Amino acid sequence: MSRDTAGRDVAEPSEGQAPGQPTTDDDTIPSGTDETDESPANRGIVGFLDPRSFSLSQQLGVLGLLGLAVLPIFLTSLQALTMTSAFFFAMFAMSWDAVSGYTGQISFGHGLFFAVGGYTSALLNLGHGVPPSLSIPAGVVLAAVAGVVIGVPALRLRGPYLSLITLVAPLILLQIFIFYSGIFGGELGISAPASLLGFAPYANYYLAFGLFLFILAILLAVTRSNAGAVFTAIREDEDTVAAAGLNAAKFKTFAFVLSAAIGGLAGAVFVHTPQGSPRPSQLFSVLVNVEVIIAAILGGMGTIVGAAIGGLFFFLFRDWLSGLKCSIPLLNAPISEFDFLIFSVITLVLLFVLPGGFLRAAMHWGRGLLDRSAGGEDRAATDGGQTPVESTLERYRKAIREITGGDRE
Repeated sequence: MSRDTAGRDVAEPSEGQAPGQPTTDDDTIPSGTDETDESPANRGIVGFLDPRSFSLSQQLGVLGLLGLAVLPIFLTSLQALTMTSAFFFAMFAMSWDAVSGYTGQISFGHGLFFAVGGYTSALLNLGHGVPPSLSIPAGVVLAAVAGVVIGVPALRLRGPYLSLITLVAPLILLQIFIFYSGIFGGELGISAPASLLGFAPYANYYLAFGLFLFILAILLAVTRSNAGAVFTAIREDEDTVAAAGLNAAKFKTFAFVLSAAIGGLAGAVFVHTPQGSPRPSQLFSVLVNVEVIIAAILGGMGTIVGAAIGGLFFFLFRDWLSGLKCSIPLLNAPISEFDFLIFSVITLVLLFVLPGGFLRAAMHWGRGLLDRSAGGEDRAATDGGQTPVESTLERYRKAIREITGGDRE
């Protein structure tokens, strides 16, 4: 060991090694690297799962999921069943957000795919004795096919065509159900098919929670991939996507069919739970389609997690409001009689106060809190002085450049 001109210890070259050539000692660090390199490639699976590597929002998300996992300990049977229904409504909201929140193609009749999945599984199980393990995948496939039939012609055109088609399609489907009431049961629906787990509130809670996690993971994986960046680019500026040589219609169709399949999966499993039954009023009524849009907007469109939060909040708050026994003093009537009106007013207030949704408001508040705790340091220098919008646009432009040429017409 010798010393350099600055007085630092320097490992002497081994025999046959030229001076200045990097040494291979274990206690030396190659130039340009750090012992604490936090890149995913160097962290490995163990490092990736290390909670210390999670951001604050990710840590809060994990805590929230852990809270939902242990929540049944504190719930009655009736409350567990209510939470089960809330999970399915949140899945519905996530499937809508995957296409409308990311690509900007607003669907007003997404319950159609929920209904196709549910009715397909129920009819196969009741009429042909197909077990749920096979009827549920069949419902998913048929819902995806319905997504192709509706999405392919509509999404190749710009403008409100998808919104108009999805607004009319559920009405057409309802008329088909009424006309063939011997098969579909008309407006009253059909009998509930075989239950997956019987009337077991806590088991059904974990069934719904597991499916909720599965759908959440799939949608987060897709929307945070290069494909998700293109979805966002289509929403912000479809001309940029076309100029990059990408087929925007293919990406929009992929998002729509994926969303339809996931909606079909949720609907197919839902009808095999104690709360679910194949009825138009429960699966794809106009009111349900509007409610899921409101829920996703309340949580935060274009985030998936926000749609999940909004779906849970919407369903549980509405259920709580409808169950209130107190009366309105001036009207001398129970609040439950005006629950929809009160809920609508509260929803409008929340939309005005939190236009970006719960999730974005919470993230904005959290960033402000961190900035204040750090002494109000200017963060603009760390991102080259870009605004959040500019940073987002730059990220999806970079993703487009990376995959340009891989999906040309």
